[in-house]
Amino acid sequence: MRINRYMTHAVVVALAMAMSGYTAVDRSLFPDFHAAAVTAAAADESSAVGDVSLGRDSVIIKPLSVPTSALASRAPIVHVVVDGDTLESIGRQFKLPWRDVVWSNPGLRMPLKVGRPLELPPVPGVVVVVRKGDTATSLAAAYGVDVSTVLGFNRIRGPQLMPGTVLVIPVDPAQGPNLSTGVPADPVDPGQLLCPIAGAKIIQQFGPTSFAIEPSFGGYLHFHTGIDLLAGYGTSIVASAGGRVTAAGPADYFGIRVEVTDSFGLVEVYAHMSQVAVAVGQEVQQGATVGSVGSTGLSIGAHLHFQLEVGRVPTAPGPLIGC
Repeated sequence: MRINRYMTHAVVVALAMAMSGYTAVDRSLFPDFHAAAVTAAAADESSAVGDVSLGRDSVIIKPLSVPTSALASRAPIVHVVVDGDTLESIGRQFKLPWRDVVWSNPGLRMPLKVGRPLELPPVPGVVVVVRKGDTATSLAAAYGVDVSTVLGFNRIRGPQLMPGTVLVIPVDPAQGPNLSTGVPADPVDPGQLLCPIAGAKIIQQFGPTSFAIEPSFGGYLHFHTGIDLLAGYGTSIVASAGGRVTAAGPADYFGIRVEVTDSFGLVEVYAHMSQVAVAVGQEVQQGATVGSVGSTGLSIGAHLHFQLEVGRVPTAPGPLIGC
């Protein structure tokens, strides 16, 4: 009987040593690992324990994939426009997609005025001001993120969301924003502007031109305010980026046109159409058909005039994926 007790004791000691050795090896493989105790006091005081924040309201805030390095501040960055600034140069300076600059500053007009302050997110995403009726859930759905992202990045709890509160909502550029219905705005190529007619040839670029039919703009006698895509009469035209239809029908020299205000606040104009396939107020995803190619308005042949506007002022659309 005594021998059996000794043997049992020896087995227990051996197991304990093995477990201790495993822990030592495990920590040597992961030198940055540090255990932390979760106490009731920590949870009650909304403290951070390791990579997880705990609050009285029991919200567990998951670690964010962005940013990958520590931020000096999670508050919006205020950038004052200086001479030579463009949307693209500001985006490069702060490592943001340039459409995030527009997205975070509703009502922004072009050209940028020196001395104008702009609010920018410290990571790709958007600066928003909480409105009456907004909740963490509704904001998360609107911008295509988790509730934990809305609360966790801003280090707040749901009851602290009051009208006028300024938030930064990180949005992964690889996913993009949502439409109000909760579906992705840009499912085809998030973060990019899609060619409205796949494979179409660009026959006229944005900028000054000698083509006398074009109106004056920006100090130039003749200026083409968009890009022209060559396509046959009746060819389908798709939304370059997802958003809400804000105009449809005849409009002066545009002829029959559709306007889509995208999720970032930019207005896409599709002009000289033969017919429209959407209605005002309708939400469309990137790649959805908005109408057909025609030659209405001030046009000399079947083609699509695609125009991008910031604050109702035409701007260069940049590269279009698929043209």
